Amino acid sequence: MDQPHDMPPPPPGRDTPDPAAAASRDRDPEGRARNARPRDGLGRPLPYGSAGTPRQPEGITRTPADTLTEAQRLLTEGKPFHAHEVFEDAWKSGPEHERALWRGLAQLAVGLTHAARGNAKGGARLLRRGADAVASWSEASDQVRPHGLDVRGLAGWAERLAARVDDGGEPVDATDWAPRLRGSDGGSNG
Repeated sequence: MDQPHDMPPPPPGRDTPDPAAAASRDRDPEGRARNARPRDGLGRPLPYGSAGTPRQPEGITRTPADTLTEAQRLLTEGKPFHAHEVFEDAWKSGPEHERALWRGLAQLAVGLTHAARGNAKGGARLLRRGADAVASWSEASDQVRPHGLDVRGLAGWAERLAARVDDGGEPVDATDWAPRLRGSDGGSNG
């Protein structure tokens, strides 16, 4: 293809992609974009063809007890990114009056993800936002332990981890800092 005289040729390797290939890439059967790249335990994309951590299926409707059991398993295994996906399903499919609770729990999991990846600023911000959300939800609903969750303990765990991340800025170990969702103090560390 001829270029106008005032336009430089495209850089090597930056040719226009084949539209048919782009349209078929990383789409689910309904045509929605889905990143099919494998991911590690903290949700970071890996090269295509790598052996990654199995992704959580999206759009699963679980009972609150099943949601907490699955999320706790993933958190304990050091996979907070994957736990956030479980909370996100509950947030999107649960009763309207509980959505703020599940969204807050998803924010806690993403905050831990960022803290483990070394993103101190983003991790601390999300941990505090999630702590505020779960604590506010509990106060507004008069439910101290919704679905057996240790809401106050989780808020305290998130504040301790946010302070730890702010102070050191170094990545934390997601397994060591995994919260206990139904624990007596919400956290395993701090």
